[in-house]
Order: sequence, then structure tokens, then C-alpha cells
Amino acid sequence: MKFIYKNTLAIAMFALLMASFSGCKKDFFDIKDRNGIDSRIWDNEGAIQFLLNDTYDVVMPDFPYELAANNVIYASDEDRLSSSESIMRKAIGVNGTLTSNDVKFIATKYQGVKGDNRYFDIARCNVAIKEIPGGNLAQDSKNKLRGQFFALRALSYFELTRLYGGVPLVLTPQNPDNVELTGRASASACFKSIVSDLDSAMVLLNNVTWNDGNERGKFTRKAAAALKGRVLLYWASPQFNPLDDPSHPFDQSRWATAYQACKEAYDICKASGNSLLPNYGDIFLKEGTSNTEAIIVRSYSNKVEKRGQNVEAKARPTEEGGGASAFVPTLNLVNTYTMKDGVPVGQASSFTYDPVLFWVNRDPRLDATIAYNGSSWKLSGASSRRQWNYISNITEPSPQGFYMKRFCDPELVKGAVAYANDFGGNGLDWIELRYAEVIMNLAECANETGNLNEAQNLVKEIRVRAGIQAGTKNYGLDLASSKLLMRDLILKERMVEFAFEGKRAYDLRRTRNYHLLQGTMQTIQWETKSAVLKTELEGVTANGTRFREGVNINDKTSFEKYFKTTILNQGATGFSIPETYYFYALPSTFMNSSPLLEQTIGWDGGTFDPLK
Repeated sequence: MKFIYKNTLAIAMFALLMASFSGCKKDFFDIKDRNGIDSRIWDNEGAIQFLLNDTYDVVMPDFPYELAANNVIYASDEDRLSSSESIMRKAIGVNGTLTSNDVKFIATKYQGVKGDNRYFDIARCNVAIKEIPGGNLAQDSKNKLRGQFFALRALSYFELTRLYGGVPLVLTPQNPDNVELTGRASASACFKSIVSDLDSAMVLLNNVTWNDGNERGKFTRKAAAALKGRVLLYWASPQFNPLDDPSHPFDQSRWATAYQACKEAYDICKASGNSLLPNYGDIFLKEGTSNTEAIIVRSYSNKVEKRGQNVEAKARPTEEGGGASAFVPTLNLVNTYTMKDGVPVGQASSFTYDPVLFWVNRDPRLDATIAYNGSSWKLSGASSRRQWNYISNITEPSPQGFYMKRFCDPELVKGAVAYANDFGGNGLDWIELRYAEVIMNLAECANETGNLNEAQNLVKEIRVRAGIQAGTKNYGLDLASSKLLMRDLILKERMVEFAFEGKRAYDLRRTRNYHLLQGTMQTIQWETKSAVLKTELEGVTANGTRFREGVNINDKTSFEKYFKTTILNQGATGFSIPETYYFYALPSTFMNSSPLLEQTIGWDGGTFDPLK
């Protein structure tokens, strides 16, 4: 986050506070005795702000794959990394099965570095929520500080609950000399607490605004409202609300509650000026007030020490300073994009589909997201640049059928791509929740509560912004003529709209479609048809450019003269995902912290029902 404070007293008191935190070693749920903390901390807004900044740093989600230990939670059919990274392969069932220690999102060790111990993160929130009211700050200051801590605690518990089901619910600071050990709370208790925290945040942050310079990324009332909508959508969804499980009867009222929360979030966001950006490709490139879509943001910078990320290097091709080690689109994702009129490939459309020139006449988000052989992709400021993916031209391990464009800065020069020595990279902000999700969440709730027309109109907003044309089937929405058909359309729309935003695996799990994935992970291998033609393509013309730059890949005759493609399966077998993966096991690192913890049903020794 880009928060800067220079108060000397605040720095000194914050050092005392953090020293007390770092002494926490006895239990995942404890925090050093607060009697050792200088009570003046709670009278000084700058000191509390330092604690808050540090809490943002460890709690706020960031770009997928920034913490390698968390890769497994993103395993799905959209990214080829899921078929090459060992634990992710297990998660989609192409290389054995996961063990109880493979999903360590909750904790990896006893210390307070980001990702090490989620209860250490929660402890920061607990102590601030309890102690701030006793300080001498003005009530407005107390409210805006506590409101953010409530939102961050809610976000922490939500991240845990959607992965593991019910988890220990610790809402007060713990004294290491008298630790109150607890077992796992029910999922319903966790969701109730999360919603309560977000309600508190919405009240305390009402009418609070932030400077977009050094305060970008702080929670607002609308951010808390949008997160509450997402939380209640999960509580209503089949992961926690199965449609056909006699042991856990389906509760339709949860969808009505989720609808109300999502409608409130939609209205609040719209009233405060949120709107869809006209250009889908700009979503991660625009920052600050110019990005009317961003709601919950983790702010990065390539010019401030230790405030960068290494996403560009993981997505760009090697010849442009990257390595394409992650964010590699699959053919499965490519095939999900509709035709330009919103009609799925293979159905009667106003546009012609050609399996050879599969990118022609497709949803414009395909070109905005995915680079294929011969496609235009501006990088290093070269607007005429084209991406060539055929064998012997690429330097990534073959086959490299596709690259992902969305998190790449087209103006960033090759030499500045890497994040190294605590500086560099593209500095693009991570948008955890944006206005398009608010719209899609409301659309899903509308559909599940029987308002198909409202759901269609909301998805239409997304498709119109994408550049999809009305055609003869109302942007393809007339094909979703029932709740079941609309449910399927929304899931696919989310896959396309939120490609590589870390939502696909969660959506599959939330809707209980994860274990239903069929087929195999696929990609395309591009080749030239002969060595002679390869030489011709790479030859230099009179104007100094390579001959291939003039090849019209949208002309089938020209394309087929030079290139051939092979569809390849990634992984030796197809998807085979057990139903037990809807709620992961608690790792031994965490289980060993308390004798009262039960393992999740379906895992070795599991007795805890995550749906109770």
C-alpha cells in the first residue's frame, strides 16, 4: 500500500507494538500480553496507522502466484500452469491426489510474515478493534480506523472459510499466559461473524473518503458492501448450500439474503460513481480515479522500495524480458469465448466460426486477453509488434500456444520487466474486486431467486462493454431461457470476464462443478509447414522487417500456406477431482497448534463437518 507517515513518536510506538507481536510463539491464537504495549499507541493516529498498514500488507490478496505456497488454490482449467506445477497437478487430479499438508493457506509456520500465519494477521485486527475505543482520538478518527480493521478481519476469515469450511473463531486478543483454546466453529457461525464485521465496517466507514495518492487501497463503505455481497453469495451457493444433500437441506432463503446484499452493493457502488470502463483491456492498466471499476485494490509501485510485484515477468514472452512461467492460457479457456454476438461456438450464430482461424469473429475479450500465433501485441512501446508462437521462434519450452496479455504493461521496456532488488516490474495494482463482479454477483442472485429477466439485463451490461453485438439472439442471452441454462451461462461468462483474476477455481468449487470437470487440459502447438517456408517467414524484406510481419493471419489461404497446428493434451490423464476438495484439510502445521482441532471429513482421520 502507498501509505507514508513520518511521525517520530508513531514510529517508536509502532516498533514497540510490532516487537510484542513478533514475540508470539506459544500458540497460533495468542498475541503477546498487551500490558507490555505503550498505551500511548492508541492515542496516536500515526502509530495505529502503521499497524493498519502492516495489516493491509499481510491480509489483502494479491496477484495469483505471488506466493508460491498458495498456487494450489488457483488450480483450474484456465491456466496451463495447473498441468505443470506439481501440487496444482494433484489439485486437478492429473498426478495423484492432494495430501492433508498440500493446502497451507491457513498457516505454514509460527511467525508474522505474509502468508505464514493467518491468525497472526487476525490478531492484529483483534487488538486494534478492542483497544482503539479506549484511546483519546476524536470519534471520527476512531471510526475510520476501526472500520478498516473490521473489514480486514472479515476478509481474513472469509478467505479461510471458503477454503476449509468452519475454522476457529477468535475475535478477542489472547493473553499468552491464559490462552483460550477453541475448536473449529461452524461454517454458519463464521459467516455470521464475517457479515457482522462487514456491517460494522459499513457503518463506521460511512461518508469516509480517502486521498487517491497515498491512501489508495484503503477500505471504503462500498468496498465493505461489495465484499458482503460476495460473502453471502458464497453462503447461498452449492458449496455451502448443496441442492441435493439430505444431511444438509437446501435453504432457498440464503439466495434472497444474498440478493439483498448484492443489490445494496450495486446501488451503493453505482451511486458513488462506479461504472464499467469502456475498454476491457484497460482494467488493470488504469489506476486511481480514472479506474471507475476498481473497488477493492492492493496498490503496488515499481518505484517505491519493496512495493512491487513480479507478475509481468511471469506473463511476458522471454524475448520481451519475461519467462511465461505462469498465466499461460489453455485451449479450454479459448474455447469458452463466444462468437461476437454472444452465441457459443458450435451454435447458430450471426457470425461464421472457422476452427482454423478460431480467433476471427469472437468475443473481443479474447484478443484483449490472449496472444496467439501472429496476433498483435504491443510490448515495449512497439505498437506494430506481433507475437509469433511457432516452434523454433519461441524460447519458452514448447509448446507455447498462448500468452496472457492482461497484466502486462504495453509501454514497459524489456529491461524493466523484472522485479529485482526490491524495485521494478510494472507496478500495476491488483484489483481484488471490481464493479463487473458486483454486477455478475447480482445477476447470479437474481437468477437463483427467479428473476431471469433481471439476470439477463445485468449480464448484458457486461457483454455490451466487452464489445459483443446484439445479433439475432439478444447478445446470446435469449439462449439462456431457464434458470439452469442461465446458471451455466453465468459460470462461463465469469470464466471469460475474470480470466486469470484468481476466480475460476473458486467459482468451480463454489458452484460444486469442480469435480465435474471433464476432458483434458489442452493447448495448441504451432509449426511451420516446412523448413523452406520457415526461412521465407523469417527472411528480411527490403524495408528491414521480417517477411512474416506482412502475412495476413486472418486470411485462411495465407495462414494455411505457412502454418499447421496440433492440439496437445497437458497431463497424462484427464481431470479427476475428488468431491473432498470442496473443503481442504487443515495442514499439520496448524492442527498441531491445538488439541481441540478436528480434521475435515473426507481427509485422514477427519470428523469435522464443514457444512454444519
